[in-house]
Amino acid sequence: MTGPENVKLIIFDCFGTVVDWRGSIIEDLSKWGEQKGLSIDWALLADLWRGSYEPQMGRVRSGEIPWTNLDDLHFESLQAVLSELHAPELGQLDLMYINRVWHRLNPWPDAVEGLERLKRKFVIGPLSNANVSLLVNMAKFANLPWDHAFSCELYQHYKPDPETYLGVCRMMYLDPEEVMLCASHNYDLVAARECGLRTAFIPRSTEYGPGQKTDLTAEQEWDVIASDLIEFATEMSA
Repeated sequence: MTGPENVKLIIFDCFGTVVDWRGSIIEDLSKWGEQKGLSIDWALLADLWRGSYEPQMGRVRSGEIPWTNLDDLHFESLQAVLSELHAPELGQLDLMYINRVWHRLNPWPDAVEGLERLKRKFVIGPLSNANVSLLVNMAKFANLPWDHAFSCELYQHYKPDPETYLGVCRMMYLDPEEVMLCASHNYDLVAARECGLRTAFIPRSTEYGPGQKTDLTAEQEWDVIASDLIEFATEMSA
């Protein structure tokens, strides 16, 4: 299936779709923890930490707390997770190193090539719940060739609030049907489609580890369904 001909901008979910957050966190912090002499189950930490992701953003969406960027939400969650794991007390510099692991995530093997190919024809950028500094630092670290970082911080809303998807359209002076969201999460695509955007699904069957049970397949007839970002680039250039 080829992509819609009128698409001018492709935005991407970042955590999971473009970068391997879980594998990167485990690899980075395992090496660092060994150097520090820390005995912490980093895989469990990554899973518990990510498990707090939606509940923390939910507090912002509901108005329980004012707008708070993802780095700050991550830091609050990190301290709770370390306490739950009975980790040794860490200094501020160590805590900040751990928290900023989200700035140092590795791309999936197909990501950079796929994005570079798409960039030749389309404007591309992440629409991510991550704050601007996180996205910029991650792009430098992972060599992601974005044209712009469409951080939800710019709209003071977290996905799947419609203000995020429509905010990109307004910022770029494009109609929703001229914008496509590429994501590995069906819920994200549902919200984008409801706002009038075109949609593309890329499965990442190990995003949450070997026992992943969600988002293994496309749950709707999205505009494009591809096995990875290289195949997606091929479909969109056909």
